[in-house]
Amino acid sequence: MTTLLPRLPRRTGAGLLSSARPLRMLEALATPHGIDRYLELVSPLLTVRELRAAVVDVRRSTADSVTLTLRPTRQWRGFQAGQFVSVTVDIDGVRRTRCFSPASSQHRADGLVELTVKAHADGLVSRYLFEHARPGLVVGLSQAGGEFRLPAQRPRRVLLISGGSGITPVLSMLRTLCDEAERGEYDGEVTLLHYARSASDVPYTAELDELAGRDNVRIVRVYTSDDSGELTGRLDESHLAAVAPWFAEGETFVCGPASLHDAVRELYETRGIAERLHVEEFRPSLPGIADPGTATGTVTFARSDVRAANSGATLLEQAEAAGLRPEHGCRMGICFSCTQVRTSGCTRDVRSGETNSDPDTEIQLCVSVPVGDVELAL
Repeated sequence: MTTLLPRLPRRTGAGLLSSARPLRMLEALATPHGIDRYLELVSPLLTVRELRAAVVDVRRSTADSVTLTLRPTRQWRGFQAGQFVSVTVDIDGVRRTRCFSPASSQHRADGLVELTVKAHADGLVSRYLFEHARPGLVVGLSQAGGEFRLPAQRPRRVLLISGGSGITPVLSMLRTLCDEAERGEYDGEVTLLHYARSASDVPYTAELDELAGRDNVRIVRVYTSDDSGELTGRLDESHLAAVAPWFAEGETFVCGPASLHDAVRELYETRGIAERLHVEEFRPSLPGIADPGTATGTVTFARSDVRAANSGATLLEQAEAAGLRPEHGCRMGICFSCTQVRTSGCTRDVRSGETNSDPDTEIQLCVSVPVGDVELAL
C-alpha cells in the first residue's frame, strides 16, 4: 500500500465501527475484498483492520541511507527498543514487504516512529524508499516483533555494539535508556561501540554527538577504512577492554553484519560469558521440513508451466531446484519478500507445523512445504 495524500489527523478512523457486530456485518457485505479495500478509496489511512503509516519527514544523512519518520494509524501498539517492524510498499503494482528496526526511543512522546533504511544495490524495497520516499507517502506497517530488546529490569551496565546499518536497533536502546535517565528511572552506564567504513557512512552523527555529552553515556566510533576513529581495526577484546572494561559483568547487545556477530560470540564463548550476549539475528530453526523419503505429490508452478515431484524441501528451495528464481530475502520467514499465492493444495508452515489448504492464499515460500499436490501462481 503506497499512496500520497495530504496531512491527516493521526487518529483518523479511530471511532469507526466500535461495535464488533456491525463490523462483522459490514465485512460480510464487503466480501471478497474486505471493508478496508473500500475505506482506502476515501483515504488510505482510514482503516478498520489494517495497520498503516504516513511518512511525515524524510532525511538523507548519508549517501546511501534515508531516515523516515512515520505516523502510524490507530491500530499501532508501540514497540520495545530493539524490535523490528515490516514495511510494505507497492512497486510496479506488486506489494513488497521488508523488515526494519525503529531507531527512535520507545518513549517518544509524539507517537511517531523513526526508521533508517540503507539502500542496498540489489535491495528492491530499500532502493525504492531511498529514491522515492517523501512526506505524504503511505505504507503498510506491521506490529513490532522480535526478541532482541532490553529486559524489563534494565541492566546496570549496558554495552551496545553495532556495525553499519545495525546501528538502528541499538540506537533505539540508547535513546530509550537516555529518556528513562531523564525521568529518573535509570541511572546505569551505557556504552555504544559502532563500526563503519568511514565517518561519512555513519547516520545520526549529530544525535550521537549530543548523546555522548551525557554523564552516563560513552560513544566510540571505529572506522575500518582509516584510523580517524578513537580505535582502529576490527573488533577484538582490546576494543572492549578500552571502551567498557566492565563488559564481562554487564549485558551486551549486538547488531550488525555476520562477521561482527561471530567475532563477539567467539570472544564471549571463550571468556565463558556467552549468557551475557544478546544478538539480533533471524536464524530460526526449521524443524518441519519433511524427510525426502516420505514426501509425496507434485508441485506445479502454474505461470512458469513447470512441474516437479515434491522433494519435501521448502517451496522456495523446490522452485530454485526447478530452475525458477522467485524473489526472496531472509529465507527464514521474516521479510515476506518470497510471498506467493498458493492456488490449490495443502502446505505446512515449518515453524509452527500448522497446515493450511485454503485456495488462493498467500504463503511464504521459504517456510512452507507441500503436503501432497500443490499448485502455485508462480
